[in-house]
This record gives sequence, C-alpha cells and structure tokens, in this order.
Amino acid sequence: MPRSLVPPSAPHAPPLNVLLRQYRAGTALACEPVDQGLLNRGYRLRTTRGRYFLKHHFDPETAHPAAIARQHRATERLAGLGVPVAPPLPRRDGRTVAEVGGHAYALHPWVEGRHRHGGQLSTGQCGRLGRLLGVVHASLERVMPAPTRAGAEPAASADPADTFALIDDLLGRVRGHRPADSFDELARHRLLERRALLERHADLRPPSGSSVGWVHGDFHPYNLLYRGDAPAAIVDWDRLGLRPRAEEAVRAAAIFFVRPTGALDLPRVRAYARAYRRAAGATPAQLTAAVHRVWWERLNDFWMLRWHYERADTRADPQFPAASALAVWWTREYDAVREAFVG
Repeated sequence: MPRSLVPPSAPHAPPLNVLLRQYRAGTALACEPVDQGLLNRGYRLRTTRGRYFLKHHFDPETAHPAAIARQHRATERLAGLGVPVAPPLPRRDGRTVAEVGGHAYALHPWVEGRHRHGGQLSTGQCGRLGRLLGVVHASLERVMPAPTRAGAEPAASADPADTFALIDDLLGRVRGHRPADSFDELARHRLLERRALLERHADLRPPSGSSVGWVHGDFHPYNLLYRGDAPAAIVDWDRLGLRPRAEEAVRAAAIFFVRPTGALDLPRVRAYARAYRRAAGATPAQLTAAVHRVWWERLNDFWMLRWHYERADTRADPQFPAASALAVWWTREYDAVREAFVG
C-alpha cells in the first residue's frame, strides 16, 4: 500500500478497497483526512482516475441513508439549475450512498478552492454572497417537495427558564474543572454576563417562527469554496431541512461577518442582506422577525461550552471568544443590526 494512504489501523480509516469497487473511480493512490468538518469525516482521495472527496457520514442526527439520498437528489437538481454545488458520483448500480459495515459513505468530485471569511470579501462580493443564498432558497423551493402541514410547524423559541438552569449547570462544570485555565475564566465571565442579560430581557422572548421553507441548514464560510473571486461550490448539505428561510440568512451573516471583537461588520451585512432580499423575495418584515429570533437564539445558545465541558470536545473553542461576545454586542446595538438587514 502506498505510504500516503490512511493506514488501515488508523482510527476511522475508510475501507477504501471495498468502497472503490462500488464506483468507476479507479484504484486508490493517496488518501488524507480533511480536518475542517465538525459533524462528519472527510478525506481527500487520489486514485488512478482522478481526485475525489470521500465523505463518511457518521453524525447520528444526519447519517441515515434515506436522509443522505435526499441531500444528494437536492444537489443534483440544484446543479441542473446552475447553482454551484458538488453532487455525488453514482455507484456502478446508480445509487449514491455506499454502506459498508453499518457506515454510510459518499464520493464527490474534488473541488479546488478556498474558504473566505466575510472580512475578505469586497462590498460587491458580499452582495454576491447574499444573492447566492437567496438563489439557493428560491431554487430549493423549485426542486424540493412542498412542506406538509406537520413539517411546516416552526420551532418554539428558547425558554429562558431552561437557559437559566443550563447556565447554573455550566457554571458548576467550570468551577469543577482542574486545573483552571484562561478558557474557564472567559466561560465563567460570559455565563454570568449572559445570565444578567437574560434577566433584563426575558420579556422579549419571540413567538414561534415564521413559515418554513427548504434551507441548506449550515451556510457558513467552511461550507463555501471560492475559486478566485467567485463561489465554486456550496458543500456539506447534512442539515438540509425545513426551517424559516430568513433566519438562515441572518444566522449565516452572523457567522460570515462577525469580527474577532464580536461586532458585526454592518456595511457588509447591509450589502449582503439587500441582495438576499431581492433574490429570495424576502420582505423587510420577514427579516425584522428573523433578526429578533436569531438574536434571542444567540442569547440562549451555549453549544460551544456544552461541547467543551460535557463532551470534552475542544474543536469549537477557537470560535468561542468572538461568538460569545457577539450576543452582548448585538444586544447593545440591536437597532443598528436590524436596520442593516432591512435598510
């Protein structure tokens, strides 16, 4: 076996020989893990017939073969409409999901490109990004089935009583962590700060969300590849589902355009949001409601701390300083943020 292949004894090594026999993709020459995914595992694969991206779907919430096949059909149809995606390659039998040893895999063409944060985009490119997400939402409406009544129920917003209980639990975990470090210090500060903000604003809990539509579900810089100045492919459709579309637009902006200090780059947000509204046909009222619900979501969200203290998973730790500061800054600058999305 070539030395560049993932050793068969390595943790989570994919069964390359068994998998590649199911495809017309040649023989493996090199296979290297791609480290950026938080939900599933990916590999850069080179074979005698070219370069590929091998995806191991193992997240229990998204790895059911039927759900993966639905994602694949969606990207195939979106590609037919000219949306930049990387649909899976078919197996010899025409199917796109390969199951080996109880695990699900998919093979995609390798897309050469790089990730770009919102601060690396010009104002015009921010508008192009917003238009792209708007086109995705409008195109999904064309290629996916209409929501059923059961599937169209919007989710309830976070209950502050539950959040207060979670904050108390996390504070206990912070106190019990030994040896204490700088992350513990920042976590404790943010938890106490967030509890005070929630006590002050608990009466602003929003009602259930607006009507839902099909969304990518995880639209952020690491799921968008650029080639030069143009988007080359939207990847990782694991969270494809029915949710309020305008909320995805706000949620994505809060990731693309957050500065290290926790502030949003509002001029870039404005260019992005204007283009999104035009492409998606979203109204200012829809964006206003979405801004409020995503602000509330951020105020009640502690998933990074839960990963750190409950799972001992530190992969999201580098994102915590800016993300935790954002909720505080957004509360202080609430009107300016809303205006950037609707103005």
